[in-house]
Amino acid sequence: MITKNDVAKVFDTVLSIPGMVEVVKIDLKISRKNVLLLSHIISDGLTNEKDGSILLGSIGEEGFSELKNLSEECLQKAGLVELNQKLITLSEAIKS
Repeated sequence: MITKNDVAKVFDTVLSIPGMVEVVKIDLKISRKNVLLLSHIISDGLTNEKDGSILLGSIGEEGFSELKNLSEECLQKAGLVELNQKLITLSEAIKS
């Protein structure tokens, strides 16, 4: 039977494959709605990573920083930074 530690080793091995840290250019056309949703999914994933994601648990602080920067860059390019902040504020008000 495969253990959590074994799975973590496999993920670490895959992430260590030569070329995995190379920067790639992705020409992507995506709706503003999906940019906003993707940003929230990234944020929630990074916030809740300790809740069981072995892959996210193995990427370290640099990986978290890169994902957060990607999310912020997408929001900025789509012109959604201010709207996103207002939605976060609204969401936090509802939670409390």
